[in-house]
Formats: sequence, structure tokens, C-alpha cells
Amino acid sequence: MEKKTARLTLLIDPQKKQAFDQLCASQDLTPSQVVRQMIRDYLNKHGVDYQAQMTNGEGNTPS
Repeated sequence: MEKKTARLTLLIDPQKKQAFDQLCASQDLTPSQVVRQMIRDYLNKHGVDYQAQMTNGEGNTPS
């Protein structure tokens, strides 16, 4: 599992959030797990090598 190094805050319609939370729960996943996977998939789809960009010497991702 990836280290937690940054927080992503987003705004979403309450009905979509509720449906997303329920779907995640039905699959025994947390919303955070699903969002992290979606981000990895999106980066891979676009050929972004995020592994090489990971650290700035302190284990944090650059902004």
C-alpha cells in the first residue's frame, strides 16, 4: 500500500457521494482505495511515470 503523503480534497454532489460510498461498501472497499486506484489507472493510461517523481528528499510528493 502507498504511504499517505498528501491529501486531495474535492467537492462532489451529495447524491453522487452517497451512491459512491454505497457502491464502495458493497465491494468491501473504502472510497479512498477506489480513488487511489482510479488515479493510478489515469496516470498509467496517459503514460505518466509517477514513480520517478515521487520524492523531494523528505518522502513527500512535489506540489
